[in-house]
Amino acid sequence: MGLNRPDSRLAELIAGIRHCRKCGLAKLRHHAVPGEGNPNARLLFVGEAPGAKEDQTGRPFVGPAGRFLNQLFVAFNIRREAVFITSCVKCRPPGNRNPTANELAACVGGWLLPQIELIDPEIIVLLGRMAALTLLDKPVKISEAHGTLVVRNGRKYFISYHPAAGLRFPRIAATMRTDFKALMELVRHP
Repeated sequence: MGLNRPDSRLAELIAGIRHCRKCGLAKLRHHAVPGEGNPNARLLFVGEAPGAKEDQTGRPFVGPAGRFLNQLFVAFNIRREAVFITSCVKCRPPGNRNPTANELAACVGGWLLPQIELIDPEIIVLLGRMAALTLLDKPVKISEAHGTLVVRNGRKYFISYHPAAGLRFPRIAATMRTDFKALMELVRHP
């Protein structure tokens, strides 16, 4: 078994992310945030980029948006340790700005796509516009596409809002609950 096991290769990839210097974000970070969870997860959740709490801890979705995501997990019997959670870029952009094209290119090609290949989830849950744009490679209007499943290059992508939007807008929080209900139906009845 050894290094050929997917979880060992994932551990090596995560170690690489923690020491990455591929773009300027590395100079500004406290911690890279490679993601965490089950290396054999059926569901892989992808957000945009780490925020301040994530940068401080090196863990994904641990700030206010993460607490809302955890509430959704509890409401729909999703165990956080059973899924894998990560983001498009692995370091916090200053001031929580959108990642640049160069930052996305460094992280997505070098880190996110290999993570997806190693974890090989049944469904990748795209949390927000940036995750959808990055992995579907086309602009997506979340207000129209949320709650839908898209198949691209043999992978299934489920689109929803980013939890930070759910925190700011009660209507979006309610929509995310509906989306997660639809997601769990897809998981139960593929």
